[in-house]
Amino acid sequence: MTDLFSSLIGLRYQLSVYGKKPERFLEQLYLNEDENPACSICCAGFELEAWRCKPFANHLIEWLPEYALPEEELSVDHGNMYVKLQQAAVRVYTSKKYEKRGEAVEIALHAICREFFGTIPISPRVFYKSSSNDVIKSFDMVHARLPAQGGVELWLGESKLYEDADSAISDAISSVKLHLDQGFLEGQKLILGPQIPRNTPRYEELAALFKSQTSLDHLLGSAVFVIGVTADSDALEHAKGHTQEYQEAVRIELSALGKRILASKLTSKIKILLVYVPLGSKAKLVEAFDAKLKGLQ
Repeated sequence: MTDLFSSLIGLRYQLSVYGKKPERFLEQLYLNEDENPACSICCAGFELEAWRCKPFANHLIEWLPEYALPEEELSVDHGNMYVKLQQAAVRVYTSKKYEKRGEAVEIALHAICREFFGTIPISPRVFYKSSSNDVIKSFDMVHARLPAQGGVELWLGESKLYEDADSAISDAISSVKLHLDQGFLEGQKLILGPQIPRNTPRYEELAALFKSQTSLDHLLGSAVFVIGVTADSDALEHAKGHTQEYQEAVRIELSALGKRILASKLTSKIKILLVYVPLGSKAKLVEAFDAKLKGLQ
């Protein structure tokens, strides 16, 4: 690819709606991209020695339109701002039984990949809902990363929200194994491929991954499976700031999750990025997020 062509693709991306993002909120405390699984820790941080729960929920709402609306619906101005937020909020869920809903952490994983890894959405998950409260049996996130050198990368997300991180990683590993089933992947090729916007940079390369003639081996070879674990953290419970002690303790929690992925043998088949988001309280986060979401509906 010539430098000029690369520059044109970069300009095209900057001019698209995905060239603009909410201001950064989460802090990336750790990143190691040199191993498989690659690992990252992102934290909502502290305010007056307390974990920032409500500000975290507010930030998730900032990302709500991009998570829930396809690119062609993201033209927002002062005349339609509330309508767009309302449309996005209704598409996420309207159920009164919010305690076990996982959309908050799907949005968090979406935001992390966009903010820290430079991905772009290519298929909004909520697009497949016939009802706002449907549970979608698909990947929690479908993004692409378009490095200047090398082929396109397909980023497929699996996010889990639990009080217990060990349960979260167990469920995530089980879900990824199910997603590697040939029938499931063939079905996803048929569903996801036609949803990629034609104005997406390097569209032809991305679309080729989903053609029926393309081997699943090629699709998997281009894929990064992003496992997002968002769970209550013992390290965070006893912290009042991003001290060295806290960061060391939360990295021990991350290491335990990484060992579970290695024991699963998944890394011998696919490339994995493990993203750990420690929480002060899962219950308080989903309650705060639900209140913000319902206030828009």
